[in-house]
Amino acid sequence: LFERHARGLVLTDSGHKLYSTANEVISKIKEVETDFTEQKHKPSGKLVVTTVVGFGGIWLTPRIKEFRDKNPDIEVELIVTNEELDLSTREADVAIWMRAPKQKNYIQKKIIDINYHIYGSSKYCEEHGLPRTLHDLDKHNLITYGKGSPSPLSEKEWILKLGTKNKRKPIMKVNNIYSLMLAVDAGAGLASLPDYMVGDNKGLVRILPEIKGPKYEAHFVYPQSLKNVARVKAFRDFIFN
Repeated sequence: LFERHARGLVLTDSGHKLYSTANEVISKIKEVETDFTEQKHKPSGKLVVTTVVGFGGIWLTPRIKEFRDKNPDIEVELIVTNEELDLSTREADVAIWMRAPKQKNYIQKKIIDINYHIYGSSKYCEEHGLPRTLHDLDKHNLITYGKGSPSPLSEKEWILKLGTKNKRKPIMKVNNIYSLMLAVDAGAGLASLPDYMVGDNKGLVRILPEIKGPKYEAHFVYPQSLKNVARVKAFRDFIFN
């Protein structure tokens, strides 16, 4: 089932086949358990929700109170992580991911588009000036994502390549989007941030507002086996209303 590799153990073809089969069996067992135990007409019980760090902390968490007010019999567990949990084995019930899932046994629907722009703090702009052109970015302190950033962020260093043939060097890298925003808010430099994260923060200024960064999609995802579960349906309806 395994072969030794320089980085540890890897699955053989037989290992992959056994893993895939076992995964399907576990998923079916979970589905049967849900059918036996779930109250399908009254939203109740524990709901495990997972999403990425920034979206979970800034966009989703403030909305949980309203959801609980409307559904007091549902206990919410929110897992904020940049690793995608396995919904088929019920590591979580539902997920909000920054991409559409590839798994065929998942149901998904797009929630919103997530747009990125360049931001800096008012304090930073007062000290270093406001960039007026793309070439002005060469003279500014730039902060980017580091190792461990969410996999959907395929263009995480776009600010370093914008309007130049020679890639700029960042003064700092951060692997957590919330920490990245705090660095910008503290006046450490300019960075690419999602618009939803900035929100009504009047201390942050959009730099070169006509320049649009990458756009990603937030998707609401859950396994087929939970499509008729009352607590999942209640959360889905809440998110899209």
